[in-house]
Amino acid sequence: MEKRKTEDRFAPLYIIIAGALWGSMGLFVRPLGDNGCNSFEITQLRGLVTAAFLFLFLAVKDRSLLRIRLRDLWCFIGTGVFSIVFFNVCYFTTIELTSLSVAAVLLYTAPAFVIVLSAILFGEEITKRKVIALVLTFAGCVCVSGLLRGGASMTVKGFFIGIGAGIGYALYSIFSRFALERGYSSLTISFYTFLLAVIGTIPFSSMRNVLNVITKTPSLTAFIAVFGIVTTVLPYLLYTRGLLGVENGQASILASVEPVVATILGTIVFHEILHADEICGIILILGAILISNRTGEKLRTDQETGGENPAEPARKTGPESVRNTGI
Repeated sequence: MEKRKTEDRFAPLYIIIAGALWGSMGLFVRPLGDNGCNSFEITQLRGLVTAAFLFLFLAVKDRSLLRIRLRDLWCFIGTGVFSIVFFNVCYFTTIELTSLSVAAVLLYTAPAFVIVLSAILFGEEITKRKVIALVLTFAGCVCVSGLLRGGASMTVKGFFIGIGAGIGYALYSIFSRFALERGYSSLTISFYTFLLAVIGTIPFSSMRNVLNVITKTPSLTAFIAVFGIVTTVLPYLLYTRGLLGVENGQASILASVEPVVATILGTIVFHEILHADEICGIILILGAILISNRTGEKLRTDQETGGENPAEPARKTGPESVRNTGI
């Protein structure tokens, strides 16, 4: 019991660290692009490194974690194909049809989809505090993206495909929750997610080019390995672990620290100019994270004391609550 409380206490931190690690992706993507990789091949490289690393780790640590039940395969198809592959295809297509800033803003509609889907599927409450945090998050992402400075184009097709990217991004939280409720560890979920993601990206990338880049030089091979571990292995393990202690909607908002870190790193490493709207966006997103984390603290307090009224029984969470929703 005490162990679970400790996991709950640090769960928001796991999510925030995961978002920060995702925000460092630009440090790796640009050099890989300079070495001839397109966006889909970079996605496949991340998947290959992650799947290989986790397979070796699990084979040594505990081979039982490599076993899954065939009837649960849909959970991992959901995280790997319907989330990772689908959101990447939609996101990169949106960039081609509109602009990077528009695509980024549409992608960050994801927390809204997570909150709505989690309310329907898992009975998570849509509170006023969540809505405020969601609005602040989206406004902050609009500011950080640079969309307010103009120059962005929008088409109807690009808009709907961009919304598809947001939905795909959101589905990782949803399908991961299903897998967690069925007793799978974050290691197992991450391994099968990226194994299936690699298979799903094959139609959109050149395996020959991917292998050529991996074997080009020892330093580039090491760089790709670090890229996979820092931007994929660690953040997805932390994010999935964090879902054990926070609601899906809160987790999605906490992870929105990603564009904040990306903007700050762009300023420090690539000497990009930090505009006033980006500073405003960073403040809004950090404010949303603080509000969302207070929501999580209140939820944990309610669970430990039995709800608002100590005389009332605590709300059920975990597998029992999922069964009560008819899933």
